[in-house]
Amino acid sequence: MMITVKYFGQVSDVTHKKEEQITVEKGTITDVLAHLLAEYPELKNIDFKVAQGQELVNDKVVLSGEEIALLPPFAGG
Repeated sequence: MMITVKYFGQVSDVTHKKEEQITVEKGTITDVLAHLLAEYPELKNIDFKVAQGQELVNDKVVLSGEEIALLPPFAGG
């Protein structure tokens, strides 16, 4: 399955990309994160949340084929 992954803030700084497409077998968010951590080991040092289809999800959620976003913490006003 082809997934678009978007990166924001510190996550984008680590990957040096705003987004990319990756291929993963059907699975869970955990599978996507394992792929990304293998590619970008520095991500282990960053706190971030994962959104699928513009909703925050945990790592046990099954992939739906929608866009994934890695979102660092950010402050609101």
